[in-house]
Amino acid sequence: MPKIGMQPLRRAALVQAAIAEIGRQGSLDVTVTQIAGRAGVSSALAHHYFGSKERILTAAMRHILSGLGAEVRTQLALARTPRGRLSAIVTASFSDHSFQHDVIAAWLAFYVSAQTVPETNRLLRVYQQRLRSNLMHDLRPLMEGDPRALAETIAALIDGFYIRQALQGAQGSRLEAIASIEQVIDMALRAHTQRTGS
Repeated sequence: MPKIGMQPLRRAALVQAAIAEIGRQGSLDVTVTQIAGRAGVSSALAHHYFGSKERILTAAMRHILSGLGAEVRTQLALARTPRGRLSAIVTASFSDHSFQHDVIAAWLAFYVSAQTVPETNRLLRVYQQRLRSNLMHDLRPLMEGDPRALAETIAALIDGFYIRQALQGAQGSRLEAIASIEQVIDMALRAHTQRTGS
């Protein structure tokens, strides 16, 4: 008879194990057996809780996105201006928790999985829409016209640093990524001010 209250703990352990195994392999080429072994449970129990490797991966991405959302809310609470809020979003996107090897590898797996797994694709679209919406909200007071193009550029840079890091290994630090994106934002806002005189 299973112990009461063990299911949430085992599910959480399997999610963490999935992230760690994807990080170790650097790809989706992990098995439920490997994930279960790292979590200290049987493959049968892992299948019982999730049903498939794809569902474990989806749960792992929900976990990562939940952590990212909490970090964004924390950073935004400290910001006092629209420009400060943009910096908060960028900083949160490269938090110590998010910009580590296992999580970066899981992000890349997330993008690959989203091409064929509807639930993963839905999660990716929700993440992207939320990021764009937050960026556009804080760009509007800083520039005339539609801020969509700059928001798309910032979002693409955030994703791009993760993909580059996943493909090349530890080539840059989170602080370098933040500084690069901040520089692009400052240059774009300066160019916009020079064009419009606002």
